[in-house]
Amino acid sequence: MSNWIDACDADDIEQEDVLRFDHAGRTYALYRSPDDEYFATDGLCTHEQIHLADGLVMDDIIECPKHNGRFNYKTGEAKGAPVCINLKTYAVRLADGKVQIQLG
Repeated sequence: MSNWIDACDADDIEQEDVLRFDHAGRTYALYRSPDDEYFATDGLCTHEQIHLADGLVMDDIIECPKHNGRFNYKTGEAKGAPVCINLKTYAVRLADGKVQIQLG
């Protein structure tokens, strides 16, 4: 069974930005694309477990703030050294002005 969890208000994330979301002992990163779509990934870089929400978003790429590794936040694909392990992605939806992430 899947659980939809309220993560934040839709307006809490600026376009082409990222927001940290912690739930049940895990960290997630929530993104708002330049096209006004919402996405979610694991919140820690697969290289050294640094919070991606402190990174830079450019188009559909999140850049880790420590070593500048890059991921496509829509697919989770590792796009630039030193990262080589993809991020896990999660389904996202908007409901009543809230960004919800599907867990489980």
